Amino acid sequence: MSKEDFYEKLKNSPRPVVVDFWAPWCGPCRAIGPVIEKLGHDYTGRVDVWKIHADSEPDIMRAFRIFGIPTVIAFRDGQEVMRHTGSAPAQVLQPLFEAALSGNKPARSQLTAVQRLLRLGAGLALIIVALIAGLHGFTWLIAGLGAIVMFTAVYDRCPVYRPVSMRIMEYFQKKPAAILEKDRQEID
Repeated sequence: MSKEDFYEKLKNSPRPVVVDFWAPWCGPCRAIGPVIEKLGHDYTGRVDVWKIHADSEPDIMRAFRIFGIPTVIAFRDGQEVMRHTGSAPAQVLQPLFEAALSGNKPARSQLTAVQRLLRLGAGLALIIVALIAGLHGFTWLIAGLGAIVMFTAVYDRCPVYRPVSMRIMEYFQKKPAAILEKDRQEID
């Protein structure tokens, strides 16, 4: 199937779609297969489940920027709503089906105060280790890692992070459609 055909089929689907990108040689793909099958059965008539063989459809993989399998993507009205890469249990994958039904991504769980403090402490410890060792060569990486760990404790409260991350997400969500439209124009 060409990527144009896939995109048209996706846009014209009467129900939301969850697409499982997999390959038979992929162990995690085989592990996630029964989970997707059971969830597909649970959502019969409400959400369609498609399986795309990654090795047979490289154009589709590139169009949707899939760099690892298994990748499961939820679509509603032809637009990507949510994705998950890697093997996971049903409770992690079920939100994909719910997102396909509602068209909304589930809210991310907030960090507790203890989790925030642990991340801040771990990051600070890495920075202190780098400072004690002297900031040269490899220790700059340790200090940078410490800063990243500290940022993960407060990123959701950062006033700049949210608008920047939303713009980046919008760009990448619209990108597959833009790539396909460009390819359609080149074909015509």
